[in-house]
Amino acid sequence: MGSVCLDLEVSQNKNMEKQDIKSMTLEEIKGIMGSLGQPPFRALQVYRWLQRGVSSFEEMSDLSKELRSRLQEQYYIPSVSIIRKQVSALDGTVKYLFGLLDGECVECVLMQYHHGYSVCISSQVGCKMGCTFCATGKSGFSRNLRASEILSQVQAAQKDCGNRISNIVLMGMGEPLDNYENVLRFLELVSSPEGMNIGMRHISLSTCGIVDKIYDLADRKLQLTLSVSLHAPNDKIRVKTMPINRRWGVEELLKACRYYGKTTGRRISFEYAMISGVNDSDSCAEELAGRLHGILSHVNLIPVNNVTGNGYVKSPPERLKRFIKILEKKGITATVRRTLGSDIDASCGQLRRRMQEEEMKA
Repeated sequence: MGSVCLDLEVSQNKNMEKQDIKSMTLEEIKGIMGSLGQPPFRALQVYRWLQRGVSSFEEMSDLSKELRSRLQEQYYIPSVSIIRKQVSALDGTVKYLFGLLDGECVECVLMQYHHGYSVCISSQVGCKMGCTFCATGKSGFSRNLRASEILSQVQAAQKDCGNRISNIVLMGMGEPLDNYENVLRFLELVSSPEGMNIGMRHISLSTCGIVDKIYDLADRKLQLTLSVSLHAPNDKIRVKTMPINRRWGVEELLKACRYYGKTTGRRISFEYAMISGVNDSDSCAEELAGRLHGILSHVNLIPVNNVTGNGYVKSPPERLKRFIKILEKKGITATVRRTLGSDIDASCGQLRRRMQEEEMKA
């Protein structure tokens, strides 16, 4: 592992003074081609190669050797490499640990459903949010991912499995709205008709509740699905598990969610980790139903993950059923998230954290 990271760091140092061409839009690449005295159609050629996931200019076989050389002098192409890969014996879910050019690592999960392949990708190396039930936050925060690095996860998973990715979930490591500009650029690139052409309605973005960005996202009317990590019906409970609640309380967050729903016409998915004895009581269900009244929404109940050191226990099945029954009686639709990859550390942050622990012991 150490030699792999060293090689990646050397590669990154060589690229420090170059520009990331893979994070550029087609129009921006047209500008580059113009400055190099090239016709506009060359930009589309370069852009399509980048969207296919090439890692070097040498792979762009329909460009002249001279043009490839000039591009190599000024630009670099970020990519990811598979450092670890785990395949679930239970359901075929694949967990990747991808290496970046600077030696950092991020996680990605590939899931197969009846409607096609979905990939859950990371937006940051680590996370600042500090949610107590999440393994990612326990590993600390290193940096934001560039748009190209987010895109590269989708491309690498698609190449490895040999099937087209049809759905994307920004719910891996990191808080997408804390890396807002790079995430917006990624969304523009991945939905481009000249690129991977994955429509916004096939993309979900999960946030712990950065309210100002939710308003901005609503005004952009991108038609993606917004998933909000709520996990509690009130501030008293939520602030104990989610530090972000000190900045934006439950009522302020839900006000932004109402605005998002009315502005976009899109249903919001509220993620709710069921923690035994913490947020799974009948009174919590009743209060949650009252809070969500009038919001176009769906509640996704998630048995809490067993993250080392937090002491949380997942709610038993009968409690989940009772919670759902109360919500539905109040007119709120709710389901229990299907658990995939439980035998391969498929929840975000677990594989990277395990690798860090192994390196510390080595």
